[in-house]
Amino acid sequence: MQVIDAKDTIFGRAASQIAKKLINGEEIQIINAEQFVIVGNPEQIVQRYLTKRGLKHKGNPELSPKWPKVPHMLVKKMVSGMLPRKSSRGKDALERLMVYTGNPKNMDENLKLEKVSFDGLSKHITLQDLCKRIGYTG
Repeated sequence: MQVIDAKDTIFGRAASQIAKKLINGEEIQIINAEQFVIVGNPEQIVQRYLTKRGLKHKGNPELSPKWPKVPHMLVKKMVSGMLPRKSSRGKDALERLMVYTGNPKNMDENLKLEKVSFDGLSKHITLQDLCKRIGYTG
């Protein structure tokens, strides 16, 4: 089992490396999921996720895609998008992923991902800020 601290980590790059490790059979636990960083114009990022949340299936609205507002569930949804969801190995890989908001079990980080740290200079938004702006109240 490997623990990843998401503090000041670029989300897209980290998610692709996490998906690769899950496919290879490793068990991953992510702590501080609300502190992932998404680089780009914050207004455009928020608008993109609001648009995704507003998509409705015309024939049967219950079949519409579900996009969570909670940070740890949003991380799991986005990592699952990088896994082969229809195959058994993709489903098994998603079961090996645990995502936590904060650090509930006082775990120490023991896995370093390559080239995913954020320098803090470019425009960005944290996952917690994004979730609050799309309707999360926690």
